Amino acid sequence: MEERNELYPVFLKVNKLNILVVGGGAVGHEKLHFLFKSSPNANVEIVAKWFLPETEELAKKHGAKLIKGRYRRKYLKKKHFVIAATNDPKLNKRVHRDAKKRYLLANIADTPDLCDFYMGGIVNKGHVKIAISTNGKSPTAAKRLRQFFEEVIPENINQMVENLNEYRSTIKGDFDEKVNQMNKITESLKAKKESND
Repeated sequence: MEERNELYPVFLKVNKLNILVVGGGAVGHEKLHFLFKSSPNANVEIVAKWFLPETEELAKKHGAKLIKGRYRRKYLKKKHFVIAATNDPKLNKRVHRDAKKRYLLANIADTPDLCDFYMGGIVNKGHVKIAISTNGKSPTAAKRLRQFFEEVIPENINQMVENLNEYRSTIKGDFDEKVNQMNKITESLKAKKESND
């Protein structure tokens, strides 16, 4: 039987959640960069013995709190999830152990077996966001797919989403009727796109 990707995709309101990142080096910076690229108002604390200057700059730009010092369990208090991104595998595993004791979700960089979630490729155009996962198998494939979707999604997608939202609010009737009407209008948009190609 073919192997399946059993991950369940969700979109988190990270401006309303508390996130801890452990690690101030290149890997921590990469995780932060992609987190803030997708969610500029993410609520993040970063703990590390030292920080890259660009990480300090990124944290300052997005209002993230920097804690200079060793990781301690107490930093997990009132957090919803943690990202461990140090170059010390023992420390990363300790963060994972501490998180599991508190029933927190954890992402341990470069250690898929210790990840409750992956930070996949993201395509972002206005209100439209597409997350791409290769089940932790190939970040390169996720990157290529992201580039493909960025090219094929039209620049005016945001206006279309806004128009559909306005139209949806005018529809009368029960749930099934609303779904039918929305299906009809989006089907005509699809047909219009195909005739333009």
